[in-house]
Amino acid sequence: MADIIQLLPDHVANQIAAGEVVQRPASVVKELLENAIDADSNLIKLIVKDAGKTLIQVIDNGKGMSTTDARLSFERHATSKIRSAEDLFSLNTKGFRGEALASIAAIAHVELKTKQEQEELGTQIVIEGSEVKSQEVVVTPKGTSIAVKHLFFNIPARRNFLKSNNVELRHIIDEFHRVALAHPDIAFIMFHNGSESFNLPKGKYRQRIVNIFGGKTNEKLVPVEEETEVLKISGFVGKPEFARKTKNEQFFFVNNRFIKSAYLNHAINAAFEGLMKDNSYPSYFLNLTVDPKTIDINIHPTKTEIKFDDEHTLYAILRSSVKHSLGQFNIAPVLDFDRDRNLDTPYDFEGKRVSNPTIDVDRSFNPFQEEKSSNKSGSFSTSYRKEPTAHWESLYVGLESKGTKTTQEFSEVQFESEPQNQSLFNEKSAIESKHRTYQLHNKYIISTIKSGMLILDQHRAHQRVLYEGLLKHTTIQEAVSQQLLFPLALQFSTSEMELLEQLKEDLEHTGFVFSKFANNSLEITGVPVNVPESEVSIILEQLISDVEQEVPDSNFSATDLLAKSLSKSLAIKTGQSLTSTEQEYLLNSLFACKEPSVSPTNKTTFITMSVDDFDKKFM
Repeated sequence: MADIIQLLPDHVANQIAAGEVVQRPASVVKELLENAIDADSNLIKLIVKDAGKTLIQVIDNGKGMSTTDARLSFERHATSKIRSAEDLFSLNTKGFRGEALASIAAIAHVELKTKQEQEELGTQIVIEGSEVKSQEVVVTPKGTSIAVKHLFFNIPARRNFLKSNNVELRHIIDEFHRVALAHPDIAFIMFHNGSESFNLPKGKYRQRIVNIFGGKTNEKLVPVEEETEVLKISGFVGKPEFARKTKNEQFFFVNNRFIKSAYLNHAINAAFEGLMKDNSYPSYFLNLTVDPKTIDINIHPTKTEIKFDDEHTLYAILRSSVKHSLGQFNIAPVLDFDRDRNLDTPYDFEGKRVSNPTIDVDRSFNPFQEEKSSNKSGSFSTSYRKEPTAHWESLYVGLESKGTKTTQEFSEVQFESEPQNQSLFNEKSAIESKHRTYQLHNKYIISTIKSGMLILDQHRAHQRVLYEGLLKHTTIQEAVSQQLLFPLALQFSTSEMELLEQLKEDLEHTGFVFSKFANNSLEITGVPVNVPESEVSIILEQLISDVEQEVPDSNFSATDLLAKSLSKSLAIKTGQSLTSTEQEYLLNSLFACKEPSVSPTNKTTFITMSVDDFDKKFM
């Protein structure tokens, strides 16, 4: 039998490796930014076009590379970060695998320009699909510039699986945030399609958080500081009242490397236990510094998962540190309320023994005894005699004796009308007062039908009614807007503002009126009629959460998602009591919809039970 096992060519092996390292444009951004940080840069620029599908360029002012290193950097398993296997347990750099540039060069057009400070000229290398097209001497400033163009040009299937530009850009911004938050001592600038998205100067950690997520974030932060032999914790957590609907503001950094850890996240949730509403997530920006020998980073190609030697100890320290900070800054409720100093025991009573109090009683005192005093003393007499009551005939004193006048006065008095005697079993009144609907546990509405009984979920049913109404307003007719007496100013992060910018036109069709749309703030002068002013910020945050969690593709309808999100926010909640008129109106409105049987999220809105179903229960 012929031999069938053979070595794969290098370009095929590189494409296979690229599938692990480069999943989407955001993966390229992460690898290039981390390489720029390892080059000791203090200013990094990120330039993106068409959400990274056309161009991803990272420019730094770091050490640069020699001509040999520049050429060798695109080979697989070529790295300057480690020399032996023992170095894996003492890593102080971002990269160490030596696979990133080789994987990127295998699936894109790459142009590299680099120069060291002591050199007069730099090196330019152009690679397309792992094939070196040119290598020249070029005039370039100190540092390195890598431009990645036409990502996945030779893998059409992978390129077709990419999401819309809005979704891919959101992933790029997430990676940019993770790298920028881990290094507040480095200045970062990001451009997208020629416009500046972020300009983050060097500064302290708190300033970096505020620059990324907006000025309103400053008042939300509670500092966390703890240092032990095992772990050093520094950073901030958000106040419970500012908890969000998404996990977008949850960042763990271990030795300045972003990680994901459900176990450590549970420690934060345990510290916030009892302080947040349901379905809310706390914000945190925490840096954990541990001995590199106690962690293993070489688990996943993306290096976002880390194995700790002693997770239980880290869990306990992290939980107690966050809980201590919340209590120290009077965020968490405490039992030591403001005490009354008048109730404190004086120091003079410290040595005294406790004894029963003495009570003086005058046993000769008689409250019913009449006391008479002599005139010499000048005192007067007191008594507790009961005053005689007036005679019953005094009730008629003052009435005129003339019969005519008395008769006239009584004739003017109005008496209650006599009660109408009606039949207890009047069929007509019984039918009018009969309840057609009933509310069960303030959650379900029960109504009788010809075949038996109908049970309606009030929250889902109202969602369907609002959903179809919002779609009608946004697509067919203009919505009615309620003007606010004073403009409502709200603040959001840069990424959230970009999402709202995309949905602005659809929001205006539903009844929102915007007078200002700045970098991190917007001003609302009108809201839809059925939207309370106090819930506008909650509704917009829920909308942002729904858009981010759903991660829509290119076939995504912004109008449909907007209608779903608003209907979910405005619908009658479970536990809300409804009058009989409201119950009947909701029932009639639901069956006037095109799809009354399911909610906008395809969940059942009502069920029916026939008389036969009840008969079977009693068999």
